Amino acid sequence: MKITRLRLLGFKSFVEATELVIEPGLTGVVGPNGCGKSNLLEALRWVMGETSHKSMRAAAMDDVIFSGTNGRPARNSAEVTIFLDNTARLAPAEFNNSDQIEITRRIEREAGSAYRINGREARARDVKILFEDAATGARSPALVRQGQIGEIVNAKPEQRRRILEDAAGIAGLHSRRHEAELRLKATESNLERLNDVLGHLNSQVESLKRQARAARRYKEISEEIRRQEGLLAHLSWTDAQAQVDGEETRLRDALATLAQATEAESQALAEEARCAERMDPLREEEGKRAAILGRFRIEQENFEREAQRIAEREKELRARAEQLAADSGREEALISEARQILADLGTEAEKLAAAEAAAGETEETARERHEDAVEELREVEARLAELTTKVAEMRARRQNVEANIEERENAVAKLTRQLGELDAQTREISGRAPDAQKLQQITEAGQQLAGQISKFEVQALAAEDNARVLITAADAAREESNKARLRLASLRTERETLIKLLFGARPKEYPPIVDRLRVAPGFEAALGAALGDDLEAPAVAEAAVHWRHVEVPRSDPALPAGAEPLAKHVEAPPELDRRLRQTGIVASREQGLQLQPGLKPGQRLVTRAGDLWRWDGFTAAAEGATPAAQRLAERNRLSSLELEEAEARTAAATTADAERLATEALTAARGEEQRLRQLGREAQAMLAKTRESLTAIERAARETESKLAAVSGARARAEEDLKLAQQALEAAEAAVAELQAEENPEPKLATARSEAEMRRIAVAEARGDLGDIERERRARTERSAAIGVERERWTTRSSGAERQIETLKARLAETR
Repeated sequence: MKITRLRLLGFKSFVEATELVIEPGLTGVVGPNGCGKSNLLEALRWVMGETSHKSMRAAAMDDVIFSGTNGRPARNSAEVTIFLDNTARLAPAEFNNSDQIEITRRIEREAGSAYRINGREARARDVKILFEDAATGARSPALVRQGQIGEIVNAKPEQRRRILEDAAGIAGLHSRRHEAELRLKATESNLERLNDVLGHLNSQVESLKRQARAARRYKEISEEIRRQEGLLAHLSWTDAQAQVDGEETRLRDALATLAQATEAESQALAEEARCAERMDPLREEEGKRAAILGRFRIEQENFEREAQRIAEREKELRARAEQLAADSGREEALISEARQILADLGTEAEKLAAAEAAAGETEETARERHEDAVEELREVEARLAELTTKVAEMRARRQNVEANIEERENAVAKLTRQLGELDAQTREISGRAPDAQKLQQITEAGQQLAGQISKFEVQALAAEDNARVLITAADAAREESNKARLRLASLRTERETLIKLLFGARPKEYPPIVDRLRVAPGFEAALGAALGDDLEAPAVAEAAVHWRHVEVPRSDPALPAGAEPLAKHVEAPPELDRRLRQTGIVASREQGLQLQPGLKPGQRLVTRAGDLWRWDGFTAAAEGATPAAQRLAERNRLSSLELEEAEARTAAATTADAERLATEALTAARGEEQRLRQLGREAQAMLAKTRESLTAIERAARETESKLAAVSGARARAEEDLKLAQQALEAAEAAVAELQAEENPEPKLATARSEAEMRRIAVAEARGDLGDIERERRARTERSAAIGVERERWTTRSSGAERQIETLKARLAETR
């Protein structure tokens, strides 16, 4: 199969429908960075079933949908379709009916993706196996991405094996094999579970049998309990009736006593009413006196509270008078203090005014001296800056030339040492080069091991196919054996149940005669109707009720024409011979009704269904099987079960032998498969070691070649750098000679620095004097303003103190 076309719609940068035609030969896509070349390869991997969004360079799988630009809205779905040429009919059988296979993968936002093959929905697994059979796929090494060559070179043996399997086109077989192994394991688990269920069901059957016996016992006991409960209820009713009669007598006595008590109660109520009439005037008098007493108590409490309030007010007024006297003395002291402070502030203001008048001339002189010193300093610093620049430039050039000379000398020495080291490395690398003969031997050994591995794989696959066939045969044999064992167990259980039912509860000393009968199948109901409960009687003379042998006289009448004796279908003891000969079998009820009038004394007619006509006119219709008929049918069933059980036992032994042989053959086939797999794994391990050795030698050879090339290039570059370094060293030495011939300005710079320092000191002194004068002036100004504020504040305080004294005097007079 070959890829012929690739169609994209809404996938990453391909917002419009884009179709790429892949013609026979080599098809290439060329374009600048960012044009979408890598998106084509990712589209191929995505449609082949890639499930990792990281491999798509996306944060989530929905990011492969076109997300929109400034000029285009985002899309809600993306679709990629790949067309395969299938003219050689190499596709799987379900897709091999057309010359072209069309595989489509479509994704919608937040809805997942879906696959379609030739227009029909398919699973991701179907697409994966389709491409694996074609030796490719989303993770195939045939799709080379960035850095994959290095990964293949450094791959582990398991990864290389996968590459070889993809190249050989057997990756699909491994996927199918893995799926088949999973199904086989699931089937084995189901079989084990089925065996557990069967064992559980068997235990449930036994439990149900025990429950059935307990239910029958419970039914019998429940019937007995109901009878006893009925008797107990009757006795209880009798006792209750007697108790009711006694209680009615006591009730009549209680009613008489109640009548007497009611009459006494009415007399007491009348006496109580008379006493109540006499108590009302006394209660009114008591209320009036209680009201007068309450008013007296309230007046007393009010007088006590008023006396206490007056005492507290007197104490409060005395304390207030003392406080007012103290406040008046404090205000008078404050007025004396304010007058003294105002006098001191006036004196200080006069002194400040005189000092301000004398400081104006001194400040002007200091300002002129400061300006002259600043001008002289500016001229000296200009000369100093010029000399400093010259000296710095000369020092910088000298340091630069000296550093350049040192750097060039170091570079020449370093390059000389480097050339020597490169020569030594060249000799060392050449001595460590790998042996070509050893490389050839390891390559041939690897090819031989690869051939052995292929041979082991083919043999292992054949053994696996054989084991698969044997597994099917073993499963079939196991199923037949299980069926045979289940049938044998079922027959055995039924036989044992019938034995328990037939013989489990019978007394051994007097067995009923029914146990000695053998009736033909289908005639059980007829025999049960003919004999009925007489079949339960034994044939033992010691029993109270029993059958006794009586010779059949020749004078016994014959049955009516059309009736067949029942004795022909029953094997019975001689005690029943006469009874069976006088009982006839008719085909239908109509025939029985017709023949009944012709019956002689002792004769009977029955049908196979169980209808009965007796000689004396007694007639009984068949309403179902009688217990005797059921017992006879169960005995016939027991006989057939013994034959069937013997056949089932033989079949179970045969199927068990077949199962054992199939299991042994399967075990041998699996052992052979495991042996071949082990040989293959050992050969794989040897091949991996051989490949590791080969890879190590090839890596060493490549490293040797790359190191020699690197050393040769480094030597050529070092020789060129050495020549350039020697030329630069000669130029630096010439520059040093030129600098030594120039005049040195450093003595003039020292003189200029000393003069500038002196001028700076003079400027600082003048600035300090001027600053002192200005600070003193500002201090005087600030103090004058503060004196005015303080005068105003103390004047205000003095006036306020005088007003406060007048107020305190008035309050004191009022308080007194």
